[in-house]
Amino acid sequence: MTNELLSFAGLTATLKSAGEATRLRILVLLAEAELTVSDLTEILRQSQPRLSRHLRLLAEAGLVERFREGSWAFFRLRERSGADIARTLLARLDPDDPVIVRDRERLATVRAARAAAAQNYFRRHAAEWDRIRKLHVADAAVEDAIRVALADKPIRALLDLGTGTGRMLELFSGDIERGLGLDLSLDMLALARARLDRSGLKHCSVRQGDIYDLALPRDSFDVVIIHQVLHFLDDSARAIREAARVLRPGGRLLVVDFAPHDLEFLREEHAHRRLGFAPETVAQWLEAAGLDVLRQETFPPGPEGQIAVALWLARDPRIVLAQPATREVA
Repeated sequence: MTNELLSFAGLTATLKSAGEATRLRILVLLAEAELTVSDLTEILRQSQPRLSRHLRLLAEAGLVERFREGSWAFFRLRERSGADIARTLLARLDPDDPVIVRDRERLATVRAARAAAAQNYFRRHAAEWDRIRKLHVADAAVEDAIRVALADKPIRALLDLGTGTGRMLELFSGDIERGLGLDLSLDMLALARARLDRSGLKHCSVRQGDIYDLALPRDSFDVVIIHQVLHFLDDSARAIREAARVLRPGGRLLVVDFAPHDLEFLREEHAHRRLGFAPETVAQWLEAAGLDVLRQETFPPGPEGQIAVALWLARDPRIVLAQPATREVA
């Protein structure tokens, strides 16, 4: 990211905007996560009109950006323009300052409540998960596209994040040497284990794991798949960064999720945090994680569905070193 030069008036306006106490607290929080006005109201204990005004001033100063999804609006630090100034200022803050610590504790509480709501949903619907997903996804077409996207190179080790019922492991079981699925929901893992057992897939396994903090070493997998998971998450960019960390040099990350839509009922009834993703949004997250974006496709919904599905394929740009040849000795 290159730093853009600002005029004297522009820099003055930026510093003035960041220099107010509530707005500085907002910047600290948005450096941690994308948040709505409702989230900030709960964390900062201030009125929604007051916080909306602060956010408008920060946006006008080029420090944050706003993007709408249905009836919700999310805010985040800007990637360009004066945002590097905000990050420089935030880096000078004492992380143990009582105000910062309290705000981050409340942020953690808000995020934990969101995660608990999602886990409750998975617990209630685990047994019917595949049927629910088919209401929104043209499964056959998307699965064909997933296989085509990853068909050009052999896969030794595959990691499926948010594995759900283990369908991705089953789909690639004949093409891999080892498959691992991680999920936070114990109910979903029970279903995935039953599926793998029925199919006799002894080279595939599942276990509980946190998509934000993988208990896995760096450079562990040739392919990582994140299939229909990001729309449940508070911090999709963080999940992508963690997935990129465990890719081997030249490894590939495949993301499949909903394209943008306006079906608000999915928030309340199905615990969706995000109403799909624009192609450039996920591509930006992949590039920020140090990956090269190779492919992006969007597929229309099936006869029973209402939502298009998007696919992104990215690659770790590090060069794969050739293994030294060995010579048999008679």
